Amino acid sequence: MKFTLSWLKEHLDTDESVEKLADKLTMIGLEVESIEDKARQLAPFTIARVISAEQHPNADRLRVCMVDTGNGAAPVQVVCGAPNARAGLISVFSPPGTYIPGKDITLGVGTIRGVESRGMLCSEAELKISENHDGIMELPADAPVGTAYASWAGIGDPVFEINLTPNRQDCTGVHGIARDLAAADMGKFKDPGIKQIRGEFPCPVSVKVEDASLCPGFALRLVRGVRNGPSPEWLQKRLTSIGLRPINALVDITNFMTYDRARPLHVFDAAKVKGDLVVRRGREGETLLALDGRTYTLDSSMCVIADEQGVESLAGIMGGEASGCSEQTTDVLIESALWNEINIAQTGRKLGINSDARYRFERGIDPAFMVPGLEMATKLVMDICGGTPSDNVVVGKSFGDDRIIEFPLTEVKRLAGVEVGFPEMKRILGHLGFMVAGSGPAVKVAIPSWRSDVHGKADIVEEIVRIVGVDQVPMTPFERGEAPRKPVLKPMQLRTRRAKRALAARGMVETVTWSFISRPQAELFGGGKAELALANPIASDLSDMRPSLLPGLIAAAQANSDRGFADVALFEVGQVFRGDRPEDQFTSAAGVRHGFATQAGLGRNWTGSAGANAFDAKADAFAVLAAAGAPMQALQVVPGGAAWLHPGRSGSIQIGPQNVLGHFGELHPRALEKLGADGPIVGFEVILDRIPEAKARPTRAKPALELSPLQPVTRDFAFIVDRTVKAGDILRAAQSVDRKLVTAITVFDVYEGKGIEDGKKSVAIAVTIQPREKTMTDQEIDAVAAKIVAEVNKKTGGVLR
Repeated sequence: MKFTLSWLKEHLDTDESVEKLADKLTMIGLEVESIEDKARQLAPFTIARVISAEQHPNADRLRVCMVDTGNGAAPVQVVCGAPNARAGLISVFSPPGTYIPGKDITLGVGTIRGVESRGMLCSEAELKISENHDGIMELPADAPVGTAYASWAGIGDPVFEINLTPNRQDCTGVHGIARDLAAADMGKFKDPGIKQIRGEFPCPVSVKVEDASLCPGFALRLVRGVRNGPSPEWLQKRLTSIGLRPINALVDITNFMTYDRARPLHVFDAAKVKGDLVVRRGREGETLLALDGRTYTLDSSMCVIADEQGVESLAGIMGGEASGCSEQTTDVLIESALWNEINIAQTGRKLGINSDARYRFERGIDPAFMVPGLEMATKLVMDICGGTPSDNVVVGKSFGDDRIIEFPLTEVKRLAGVEVGFPEMKRILGHLGFMVAGSGPAVKVAIPSWRSDVHGKADIVEEIVRIVGVDQVPMTPFERGEAPRKPVLKPMQLRTRRAKRALAARGMVETVTWSFISRPQAELFGGGKAELALANPIASDLSDMRPSLLPGLIAAAQANSDRGFADVALFEVGQVFRGDRPEDQFTSAAGVRHGFATQAGLGRNWTGSAGANAFDAKADAFAVLAAAGAPMQALQVVPGGAAWLHPGRSGSIQIGPQNVLGHFGELHPRALEKLGADGPIVGFEVILDRIPEAKARPTRAKPALELSPLQPVTRDFAFIVDRTVKAGDILRAAQSVDRKLVTAITVFDVYEGKGIEDGKKSVAIAVTIQPREKTMTDQEIDAVAAKIVAEVNKKTGGVLR
């Protein structure tokens, strides 16, 4: 929401500075995002007169100008290349040290082709006033030399931009912002009443509303004999100051009403409307050529205004070009209506239209201002364009429902801890438009029609406290008592943090993607259930809750690749949804690697790596599980994974067959094709909720772990086993012999072929035995080795090769 200081002062009598107003706006919940103050930015630029303009001795297109800056000092020499530089010209001068916004430079004393230049004569483009850079500015002959240009030109009006929360629909107009500032003692609110315009003839156009749930109220009036041309200067300045382009008087009036009073209106050229107006649902396949030049296809969920010819306007969002006003318009229909907020939001999203009208209607506007808004717009049309008004046609309700809240005065102290006297409460609420009846201990508060966001006692407390100042809320420490402090973070919060740190440490970049994906993508990853489809999706390709983080990550990786950044490693830790029950919602950690983003580093390297592979994804998954506290010695890796993974280049991580923690591997080419991504891409996903909680056992304190001074012993074993036997089973069998002595086991060779029977394979493992108390003898080492051989034979059928 943008507005200027002078516009604000039309509704607020104030002498406060720009800085103080900005601070107060932020303190009362209307956060100021930026202030554009051209008076300050252009302060060094002054009006000057060119005394003489001689040809440059060393350049045909340059002139050496002597400039009177009007400060009583000697004329200043300026080298200028503008074709219109001449003696007697009144222009704009900037001295050395001035920042030139149009060129993003700070001006200094320079020498141009051997002639010194001590300043600059400026074009409009160099001051960012317009795009005109054909020559230096030419001002009227009576422009006062030496005066600040911005002040003389009247472009020194500061422009505020505030960030509104969705509940403050009343502040989408300057009038509502001024009301809040007046309540905060920033000035006196100016709210003159709106006089009723008496109609001089019956309105010849009637209105029928087929569905009152879509349009609770509708007001219409005809004005005959208007002259539609350019807006007056004051109106054009209002609009251009906030970045709007003036079009014609009738359209500019509606834009002014939108920003001044948060009351969007629409004007029809009455000559182009055939018959009466009907507010109805759109029909399947109907189209509308809108004022933005685009044709929209409508359906039965959308609300439209139609006549005998068809749809003339997309209700509450945008008008149609066929009935739009032009310079030839002589009779105009002014429409002021109330629309269903949800329907406006749904229609805008479906069609991808973001208009000023939609922005306000989907938040809810003041229902009681429907008819007064029509009266105010009529007055503006008559003042600017002339014309004779008809009677009003009003259908449905022209006011909101009465809302009265029983409010105990003690609620402010109870909820906010702030002592506010009743007279101050009443003053604040009165300035905000609330009516207070009674004197305590409880009062009745009537809610104004423009504050549809106020529903209960806590909302009234919020209104009082934000005006008093949230900085007045005392800091209150929690009572901790004698008991020791309990952990602040829950186990899942700790897991989430540790998982993120582990993946970031592996060179991956954190990503935040949508929680919604398309139905085909959801089905590809095991979702797509009807109960997980959104009733009101923000886009057709974001229709379902995601069953996996991988579709969003793959889309992000592809978007980077499309822009020339193919080597990416991305991760996300977030929620996934497998059903509509709370227990079907999980916290997942997932990551993808694309191109040469391997765990060894980003990009091609001397090792000759062919890019990320399934083992990179496996290492990522194990890093997450280790950081999250999974029992690493109990993890099992099973070949093959989910359907979206390559069957020969993937695996599943589990703790027994009943607890599958996740999957890793290379994405299946068919899955990538459906996702519109270029492969190969490797990835993983683990469910942090499925990691079992570590069992807390009372133990005696143990000394800090130290390196053993005794020499470890490594023995290699090669076992002949059936081809179906998993290497992990051999490792677990060897480990179980003596968990204190056997400290490490790794597989270093798997062989099938000559010398090995069909259906068999050789699996070679290296076992590290670490003595703890004394050096082991050969006989003791052989005894441990024999136990390993016997245990592997017992559990896997393996025979020492």
